[in-house]
Parts: sequence; C-alpha cells; structure tokens
Amino acid sequence: MAIRYCYENHQNPEPVEEVEQAPGTKNCPVLEVAFSDFLCQKNNTLHHTVEIGDKRLIIRRGQPFFIALHFKTTGFQEGSDKIIFIAETGPWPDEASGTKAVFTLTKALNRRAWSAVIQSNEPNSMMITMLPSPNAIIGQYTLKVQISKGSKAAIYQLGMFVLLFNPWCSDDDVFLENEAKRQEYIMNDYGFVYQGNHKWISTCPWNYGQWEDDILDISLRILDKNLNYLQDAFKDLSLRNNPVYISRVVCAMINSNDDNGVLQGNWGEDYKTGVSPSTWNGSTAILRQWYKSDCQPVRYGQCWVFAAVMCTVMRSLGIPTRVVTNFDSAHDTNGNLIIDEYYDTTGKKLPEESNDSIWNFHVWCECWMARRDLPPGYGGWQVLDPTPQETSDGIYCCGPASVKAIKEGEVDLSYDSSFVFSMVNADCVSWTIYGKKKEKHFCDPHLIGYRISTKCVGSDEREDITLSYKNEEGSIEERKAFQKALRRLQRRNVTLSSNGSVHSDVTNGISSNGVSHEHGETFQNGSSAVHEPLNRPLQDAKLLLKFKLTESPQVGQTINLVLLAANLLSVAKTLKLSFNGQSMKHRGKAGHQFWKDSKYIDLGPHEEKWLLLQIPYSQYGKYLGDNNLIRVTAVGEQNVTWEKVLVKKDINLAMPQIMINFLGSAVVDKPCKVHVTICNPLSEDIHDCLLVIEGCGILKTPMKLLVGTMSKKEKSILELDLVPYKTGLKQLLVNLSCNKFRVLKGYKTVLVNP
Repeated sequence: MAIRYCYENHQNPEPVEEVEQAPGTKNCPVLEVAFSDFLCQKNNTLHHTVEIGDKRLIIRRGQPFFIALHFKTTGFQEGSDKIIFIAETGPWPDEASGTKAVFTLTKALNRRAWSAVIQSNEPNSMMITMLPSPNAIIGQYTLKVQISKGSKAAIYQLGMFVLLFNPWCSDDDVFLENEAKRQEYIMNDYGFVYQGNHKWISTCPWNYGQWEDDILDISLRILDKNLNYLQDAFKDLSLRNNPVYISRVVCAMINSNDDNGVLQGNWGEDYKTGVSPSTWNGSTAILRQWYKSDCQPVRYGQCWVFAAVMCTVMRSLGIPTRVVTNFDSAHDTNGNLIIDEYYDTTGKKLPEESNDSIWNFHVWCECWMARRDLPPGYGGWQVLDPTPQETSDGIYCCGPASVKAIKEGEVDLSYDSSFVFSMVNADCVSWTIYGKKKEKHFCDPHLIGYRISTKCVGSDEREDITLSYKNEEGSIEERKAFQKALRRLQRRNVTLSSNGSVHSDVTNGISSNGVSHEHGETFQNGSSAVHEPLNRPLQDAKLLLKFKLTESPQVGQTINLVLLAANLLSVAKTLKLSFNGQSMKHRGKAGHQFWKDSKYIDLGPHEEKWLLLQIPYSQYGKYLGDNNLIRVTAVGEQNVTWEKVLVKKDINLAMPQIMINFLGSAVVDKPCKVHVTICNPLSEDIHDCLLVIEGCGILKTPMKLLVGTMSKKEKSILELDLVPYKTGLKQLLVNLSCNKFRVLKGYKTVLVNP
C-alpha cells in the first residue's frame, strides 16, 4: 500500500487567481509561468530525505532548497516584474498563526525567516534559492507564486512539498551537533530493543522503517488525528513548529487510551483478537495497518512496541530519537517514591495487595530538543514514554521530561519529571503477610533503575546510559538528588509513606514529632522507617538466604539452582524453608504458581548449607508467558523467634537463536541467496510452525512461510531468494512461532552494495 499526494518534479501550473490592479494604470502583460521544477532529486539529497524517494519535494527547516521557474514567452525582468511567494499549510492558512508565509525576492537570504533569492536568470527561466524559517510549522505545504506587472497580477500554484524538523540546522530546536549521532538517531532505519533483566539482557532487533515511501504520510496523518486537532485545528496547527508540543502529541497518539491512537495495549495472555506484542518485528506493518483500517487501533502492543513505533514516527518527522530500556523499572502509582511488594509465608507474590509494581524491564523513547520552556541547561535528551501508565494533564502520555532534570532530582519541571524519576530511582520495600499481620523485611534503595540501555552510535553494541539518569547508586550525590525529589514531592502534599499511611511533612531532616532521621528516614506514630538509607534487613541479620543458578537455563531444560542458607549466630537453629515458583509478566505482575515446596534444615552455629533445587520443564513450561520469565522465592522461618527471611530470584529462560547467513554479497536489485537455520529446542514435537521474514530495504512486504511440524530437537535449514531494493546497512529479521511458543527470533545486519 502506498499513499501519494500530487507531488511531481515538473508542475504545469495554471493561474489560480487573477488580480486587477488600480484602474487607470498602464496595462502590461503579466509574466506567464509555463512549468515549475522542484528539483526533487537534488533537494531531497541535500536535505537527507532522498531515502524516501525523489518523486516529491521533502525538505527541512532552516536549510536552502532550489526551484526552477520556466516561462511561456519572455523571462523575468528585474525592476518591472514583481514576484511574491506564498507558502501555506493547513485548511485555514494565516500569517499571524504561522500557517502562511508571504515573502518576496531579496538580495540575500534571511536565516531567521522565509526568504528567497535569484540564483540565476535565463531568457525563459530562472533558478530560485528559498529558505524556510528554522522555526516554521512542519507538515505539508502548498507553494504559490504571485507575479505582477503594471495593473495586473496572477497567482500560480506551483506544487506541494513537505517540511520537516532539521537536526542539521543550528537554528532549529532539534539541532544535534554530532554527525555520527544524526546518522544514528535520524537516518538509521533499524535498531535494537533490550529486554530480559539486568543480569540477563537480551537483544530484540527492530526495523523502524522510517524511510519507506508511505511512512511519512502516515506520520502526518497521526498529527491530524490527535485530540487537539479535532477540538481546535487552528490552534493545533499553529503549535506544530515546537518539538515539545509535537512530541507530546505523538506520545499520546501512539497509544489508543484517549483516542484512535496507533496501538492498543494488552498485558494479559489472550491475544486471539489481535497479534501478540512479541511477534512484531518492526513499525511499518503496524503503522500501515492503522492507516488502512481507517485509523483504528492495532492490537496489540506492550512497552517496547509503543516506544519503537514512536521512534519511527519521530525520526520520520526529523526529531532525533532513540529507544531506551530501563531494567527493574518502578511504576509508582501513588507518587511516594516507594514500591511495596507483598508475599505470603510460602513466598508467593500477592499482587492484589499493592498497585505498585517493578517491571523487569520498561522501554521508552528519548528525543533530542531544546527546552525553551525550562530554565537554561535542561535541553538535550528528553524522556517520552508512550506506554499508557498514568495520565499527564488528563491524557495518557509522559514527557518530555529532561534527563538532566531527572538526574538532579528536579521533579517539578515539566513534563512528568516526578513519574520518570520514580521509574529509575524509587525505593523498594518487601513485606510478608501472614493472617492479618504484615512484616517488613527490608527497604532496598538500590534495586530500581539498573543498566539503562540503548543502541550504540554507529555499531550494533549496547550502550549503558545509567549515569545520565542518576549518579552512581548509593553515592552521596545520588542520595542528595533523591532527597531533593522527596522534598519537592512533599511540598505537593503527596502521600509519602509506605503501605498507604500518611506522615507529616519533614523539613531539614527533623520530623514534626522532633525525631531526627537520616537520608530521608521518616516515622509516624512509632511506625518503622519509610526510606531506609541502606539495603539491609530491618533487624540485625541472623539468617542469610541466597539463590544462585548453576547454569543459564534454556526453554525446555530443567532449571537447576542452589540455595545458600546460613546461620550467622553462635546458636544452633532449625529452619523451615518454603519455596515458590511463579511465571511473571514483564511489568511485574505475578502469573500462575507452578511450584510449591517446603523442607526443614538444621543449622549449627555459624554453619551454612547449600541445597540443590530442580524445576523440570514439564512443571513450568505450559505456564510461561512470551517473555519466558519466572520468579522463584524462598522464605526461611526459624522455630524459636519466628524470624523470617525472604529471598527472590528472577530467571529469564533463553531461546535458541535463529541463524541467518547471506551466501555472497548483497547487491541492490539483484537476487541474493540466504540460509535460515531454525531448531526446535523442546524434547517434544512442535506444530503450526510459521516463519515471518522481513527487513526494510530487503523485503518490501513481510514474507510468511508455513513450516508445519518440527520433531523434537529437530534442526532445519531453509534457503531463500531475496532481492534487496535499497543500499546501505540493512537488517533482516526472522520470527518462528508455533503451538508451544510465540517467539523465536533471529537477525542479521548486512551491507547492501550499489
């Protein structure tokens, strides 16, 4: 499917309006335009948009472009012929709102406004250099020219063009100085989304596809479907020169919670009425489906899909964007910078006790822009999270929030800085519930916000950007930023205690009851500390439990792990151990409990013991979600003081990679053979095996191959004939799905030669 407007290199304009000058003036023939040439190949190349094509003009703000005007008889006569250009966008062009620009030929270009100069003047034609304002509204424009001589004037419609943000222009708010970064964050049409957990990071390839010929038009359609445009189109259009405004509009439109946005979220296990989020390989299929279905939300997405699709739209509009993953990401529902997690005495997680959650990973976007609405110094990378978690000014979007502001604890700065701060730097409190009693185990200020990751510039490696969000975990600077954020939130009268109790405001380290506290440790009515300075049990440790995997498990294999149980005192103890295993959704919600066990062990003074634990595939396999994540917990209770100790471990089960091998070099428009090696990782047959192959620049539409049944541990090699259609670094992606699992992925980056 392709969406096209009437953009042509050569336009044959007819006068759209004739204007009669004042009566009594000399009647002179008006210069007639035969045709115009927008020089699309030349201009699009100079403006870094030729990847979309050269059949229509696509230019960037604040950068000159060229057009040629050809006349029917005589050429332009300077002094007697007067030319005025008119650039219009939207249904009600208006100079005051910025949707209409009127400018004449001048001696020199004005870098701050729309302007035009004569580059050359021939007997029947002239070449004109034009410069759009670096602060112009982006979108689709109509270009007109008014030519007058004596008493008569005529207006010709020369054609249409698209104007985008310009990170190459120092006067544009999205200017990015480094060329390698511009190539990565604007031009690169593939990348990676990082998943798993902070101890086991997996690489998920993604095709952004922002240069496919219809994606820009779909991105512009997204702008025209946003709620602001539908409620007040005139005002919405007038604000489209501002990347802060555009980013919030796109962020809200990627999810469908408030409108006919692009994606509908689904964090359950039932995807029968749509597509499992894990099966998507890229943005183009999603955006095309949304457009083709008359802008009905596509089912389904989760955080990495929302973020990756937003990245495609933002890059297509010219705003530098990257996809970022935060591991152990907090969703703080009550804004108190505390995440409460509850377990029963067997170690089973109890999700109904708290709306807070810790996602094993969460994905958002960062967009590069100036922030003229904030104090100096807070421009640069801004967090934009299109996943619908909480509302912002009544709409499900998040950001732009300055990354620098997050690091400094400036949670009062627009937009949604306090929510983003909590995602990377909240404290976590673990509780055990037995009967009507709740026992707090420990407060961990270092659990949240690990190994924040994005793709490296110019390579396929992972870059850790955690230190751009916060100082080193546990450092004085990091705790100072936390305390600053805490104080700012207290001024808003936000509930700031764990487990829902309200505490009095705190100033300069002294609570209202006169009790001093350290590092934000607060008390009320004799309650235990809310913000603990250290990762430690609330009482002096007497027991120690610790999980360790003997090997990294793969789906289909038995999970082998050991538990260390240690008595730290000089008195012997008998310990009751309760074990639990649950599948986990990536946003921290517990799934099915598939394993439960208990045993007693005797520990002598200062004795430690190792226990080998095994969970076979037959026990956990059918309860795995798409993310292959499980959580095992152990609760130790000694039989004298009934002291309890809880330990947990998240385990991501690996899937075998699909291997892709190009046989020989890849050349544009020439067939290329590719071998794809797939294997069944299970010790049982799998059925309904389907391969989906796609890659922008390699395949114009996804290829689907029905493989059928694969025997247990079977390995197969498939040979494909592909014809790349674009040069440069491209990525081929392959998905295998079957009745036992939805996602087995592989990718290969290849250089397509001219």
